[in-house]
Amino acid sequence: MDTVVASTITLRLRCSLPPRPDSRSLSSPPPSSNPFSFSTINRRSSARWAMQNPNTISAKEMPPLGIDPDTAEEYASQSKLLKEFVDVPTIDKAWIFKSNDESTSRAMFSVGQVSLLANKRRTMILSSHISKGSKDSVDFQWSPLPVEMSGAAAVVPSPSGSKLLVVRNKENGSPTVLEIWGSVMLEKEIQVPQSVHGSIYADGWFEGISWNHDETMIAIVAEEPPQPKPVFDCFGFKKEGSAENDFHSWKGQGDWEENWGETYSKKRNPSLFVVSINSGEVRAVKGIPKSLSVGQVVWAPSPPKGSGSLLVFVGWSTENGPQQTPRKLGIKYCYNRPCALYATGNPFEEPSSSTLSDESKMDGITIAINLTKGLSSAFFPRFSPEGKYLVFLSAKSAVESGAHAATESLHKIVWPADGKLLQHLNITDVVPVVMCPENDCFPGLYNSNILSHPWLSDGCTMIVSSVWCSTRVILSVNILSGKVLRVSPDESQFSWDVLALDGDNILAIYSSPIDPPQIKYGYGTHQMDQLVTWNWLDVYCPTLTYPDKVRSLLSSLQFSILKIPVSTFSEELSKGAQKPFESIFVSHSDITFKESCKESHVDGLCAPLIVILHGGPHSVSLTSYSKSLAFLSSLGFNLLVVNYRGSLGFGEEALQSLPGKIGFQDVGDVLAALDYVIDKGIVSSSKVAVLGGSHGGFLTTHLIGQAPDRFVAAAARNPVCNLSLMVGTSDIPDWCYTETYGKEGKNYFSEAPTIEHLSLFYNKSPISHISKVKVPTLFLLGAQDLRVPVSNGLQYARALREKGVKVKVIIFPDDVHGIERPQSDFESFLNIGVWFKKYLN
Repeated sequence: MDTVVASTITLRLRCSLPPRPDSRSLSSPPPSSNPFSFSTINRRSSARWAMQNPNTISAKEMPPLGIDPDTAEEYASQSKLLKEFVDVPTIDKAWIFKSNDESTSRAMFSVGQVSLLANKRRTMILSSHISKGSKDSVDFQWSPLPVEMSGAAAVVPSPSGSKLLVVRNKENGSPTVLEIWGSVMLEKEIQVPQSVHGSIYADGWFEGISWNHDETMIAIVAEEPPQPKPVFDCFGFKKEGSAENDFHSWKGQGDWEENWGETYSKKRNPSLFVVSINSGEVRAVKGIPKSLSVGQVVWAPSPPKGSGSLLVFVGWSTENGPQQTPRKLGIKYCYNRPCALYATGNPFEEPSSSTLSDESKMDGITIAINLTKGLSSAFFPRFSPEGKYLVFLSAKSAVESGAHAATESLHKIVWPADGKLLQHLNITDVVPVVMCPENDCFPGLYNSNILSHPWLSDGCTMIVSSVWCSTRVILSVNILSGKVLRVSPDESQFSWDVLALDGDNILAIYSSPIDPPQIKYGYGTHQMDQLVTWNWLDVYCPTLTYPDKVRSLLSSLQFSILKIPVSTFSEELSKGAQKPFESIFVSHSDITFKESCKESHVDGLCAPLIVILHGGPHSVSLTSYSKSLAFLSSLGFNLLVVNYRGSLGFGEEALQSLPGKIGFQDVGDVLAALDYVIDKGIVSSSKVAVLGGSHGGFLTTHLIGQAPDRFVAAAARNPVCNLSLMVGTSDIPDWCYTETYGKEGKNYFSEAPTIEHLSLFYNKSPISHISKVKVPTLFLLGAQDLRVPVSNGLQYARALREKGVKVKVIIFPDDVHGIERPQSDFESFLNIGVWFKKYLN
């Protein structure tokens, strides 16, 4: 489970502020002694008010409003700094297209930038011409200005780059609009009414937008049409077919339908459609069982002459619970939901032309066939350039163990040359699950990023990104031999991600906790037709420019990856679980702290430390750049980012060592990491705070209960505080069973937990240690969170307040688990910075 374009911000408070629409603040009494008191309820946060009122006066000239002048000044100062970090754009995607001249190519970048005032993330398109003068030089000639894609839910270029699809999802029953752009003009605008389909999925999970090979059709995944609702009037129920008068009748609610949980609660089931660009017609794909939710569609290779084209997609069954119950458990971030690859025909072609087996055709309709029977998970399908192989990932380890994420495997299917598919196809393992990596070798595939076209010119080598311990790396995978090689530099502790391929060259982005993202262009060096090494060239990008203040602050920082020995061993621990885990340590040089540090001359010892804990627990914190964590570092804090055992990227044995031991093994690992840096003399034990979200919030609240004397402040974002409460309210109750009981939890899962289960859930929860907590704690909660409902954090915060612990709670009414809306994310980390400055100074 699992982290602006306005004028310079300064603080302005007035005597009468309107009720704040987006958050509530709940603070510990008494107001007279607590600056974060109840008097701040129904008042705008200083950051929001500052953005909307740029003409300012000094905070010390303002009348009191429940925030003391020093705290108000801190808000003003930190909000200015945070905005410096937030303003910088990011590169989200890139595409490269061939040209007639082999020495040149065209690139298109999707650039994102936060707009705080608009409370949204803007998307822009930036183009570049790539010139390759020699093998060791490259020149990017950028377009003078980016073009904003206002209102666009998705932007998808055609394979040749000659056309561009722009998707504009509409609300309130308005049609979805599909725009087809050519090189100089809008060529086609297709309006799709809600009676055909709803909004197109473009969120990266169910998302499926695929051009066919001759660029005449597009397959899309969109919400199915709304189901009819019962109609009532003053005489009661109106039968079907009777006249409907909108002024004298109303629509009822009808039957409640299951949804896929977190972020999908207002979305209808994802279904498959095909758009004909020439006619503008949109047709639903028939023959897909109603029990399947569809995503990640791709077109199969060009069919033999006289044959129909095929679509391959991922299907998730609605009966996806551990007991195959007819319920849609939450799917966001959850790779443990069973899924399979399916093939079906093009609805614009006659079923008789389909190359699917005869048993897949019924009553004139082509029935989708399961291509991966016997495999519990299959997703991200990709066809090799010649169409010989269908390659895909599997999270079978997650499905079988119940862990929401685990080590992935890569598989292939030999695609029939004649396009005729049988019901049973042979599946070959390409990259298996790695149980225990030896001597820092390849640990397996995790959170893999596979491009729409990931192939080098040999047709059998894929370029992918994956997690490798605490870094993200770029890998080459030969699907014939199964050989995996690290493409990004071995010695680099930076994180790398592939953006696009330019023939046999790689466009990548790299960063570190103290180095904002930059673009690299990689090319291979060959000897005797063998690829020897990869070389990387710097690429200037006009959007990736950072304020001088940000660069100056980051230049005083350093980071390293620490190997933390496991503190306790037992016979039941697997070999992988006995290996050291890692922490990322971000520290200040003595330039900043040596003058004021009288205890020691070790660099940064006097800087307060924040222990950062990721969610999941089967997730990972990487050495990639984070604006939020860079902001906290710039405030003068050292950071200890702990990848406790159970994190992704260290082998399956280490990952599976945690389920059944949450609240014990993970807590022990965090304390071992903290002891490690204290014993090394690089931090002070007297100035330590802890911050985490989701399962990281579970650890945060556990730590301040189990080790109350180790921390002086804490902050938790949507924390898991009481499993016995969460199991009945979360969209993933199975998570509670798996993480509490381990693999056996799948067998215990029930919508009606027994008293024994509830008792164990409580005992494994932070709330069982609440009597020992004394640390001032900040809670940041999303009111629309279905993963860890807001009641979990509120119950814990109220219990702390009841026992006299200093508490501050901010609730974001429109936010879900991630608290990712721009204004909410800004206010969240601003308050974290102010809270820790208050108690760590």
